[in-house]
Amino acid sequence: MSVRVGTVPEIRRSGVGVVKVSTWRVGTPERQRATVEAIRAAWSARDWPDGGLLSYSVLVGEEGRTLLHYSQWRDEAAYQDFFRTGRDARNAEIDAAVPGIERLGLGSYELYRSGEPAEGDTRVPGCVVIVDAEFDGPDPARQREWTDAVFAALDNDPYERSAGIAAHFHTSTDGRRVLNYAEWENAEGHIEALNAPGDGVGSSTEQWEKVRNFPGLVGGEVKRYAPAISLSAG
Repeated sequence: MSVRVGTVPEIRRSGVGVVKVSTWRVGTPERQRATVEAIRAAWSARDWPDGGLLSYSVLVGEEGRTLLHYSQWRDEAAYQDFFRTGRDARNAEIDAAVPGIERLGLGSYELYRSGEPAEGDTRVPGCVVIVDAEFDGPDPARQREWTDAVFAALDNDPYERSAGIAAHFHTSTDGRRVLNYAEWENAEGHIEALNAPGDGVGSSTEQWEKVRNFPGLVGGEVKRYAPAISLSAG
């Protein structure tokens, strides 16, 4: 099976049982670009893994030092099979092209809930904002309750002039984290939404205070990325 090369993944693709998210630290913008090209070459030179991998996408960190990897799998068994038989050769080729890549861990997630674009909205995301929320212990019900609280806050948010396109909330399979993969038209639109005087996204409403002070929420971070490459079966 050949490899199809695009830019952005289809987050709500059917048949996805587990999503894997990881970060590579590469150091500089030049190494970011070189690593993306090495990934493209390593994957395009090989047949697409049979069946279980639905898409593999890479995004470049705005700070110029990292890459975010987002892959969609039929199930955990499909990922483990690729881990045993297909991952090492590709990574070895990438490492030969760009030595010294630091691989910073891997998380497993399931898509829980999405805020979709309005009907007729055909904008393509030029920026992805990753919001990573961490809780003090495993509790799948709490992951969903916090996500639902975010949607309630967004529904009552006074800021309306948004470049936001869609938001996709993933719950980690260990019950400890929620990851929002938020698609925006561009980074400038996200910055403007955060900084709007008095009524920016996440302003001090009762609903947002509930989100920020949710019981058991112990940490979180927000990072911006630009889509670089998305691979799937050709």
